[in-house]
Amino acid sequence: MAERMVGKQAPDFTMEAVLPDKSFGKVSLEDIKSQDKWTVLFFYPMDFTFVCPTEITAMSDRYDEFEDLDAEVIGVSTDTIHTHLAWINTDRTQNGLGELKYPLAADTNHQVSKEYGVLIEEEGIALRGLFIINPEGELKYQTVFDNNIGRDVDETLRVLQALQTGGLCPANWRPGQATL
Repeated sequence: MAERMVGKQAPDFTMEAVLPDKSFGKVSLEDIKSQDKWTVLFFYPMDFTFVCPTEITAMSDRYDEFEDLDAEVIGVSTDTIHTHLAWINTDRTQNGLGELKYPLAADTNHQVSKEYGVLIEEEGIALRGLFIINPEGELKYQTVFDNNIGRDVDETLRVLQALQTGGLCPANWRPGQATL
């Protein structure tokens, strides 16, 4: 039986990653929390696929908006940092990513994907999962869905802003509107 995650401390992680300057480094939830920032952690199935680059580049193209909201974005798959770098070095017109403004992390041992409940064990890949974690490390939002559907960056930003109000946000709430 699945266990509830929202409202609990998010599973801690440290992963190797390709950083925005294309160097190899590490990303960790602890580092982001120490900066008093929100974390937008999203999982995708595989590098060099068809839906993934559309959402990864859409998140990068809107990264400044996440940054304005004191949020760090991290993309994660079970591929290696070397595969990530090859994909980043492939031009967008060739189904690549081109430049990214946030890190792509490598969950090669599948531990983080498993802890966040998105691992398809028999395939060794992750479902499309998105998690928003507050600066105290509490998981405030999660969504997991079929790998054939890309995420909506507008909705991710809307939910992040709603969570940051600290208020009750009705259906169809938009930034700037009153909370309940």
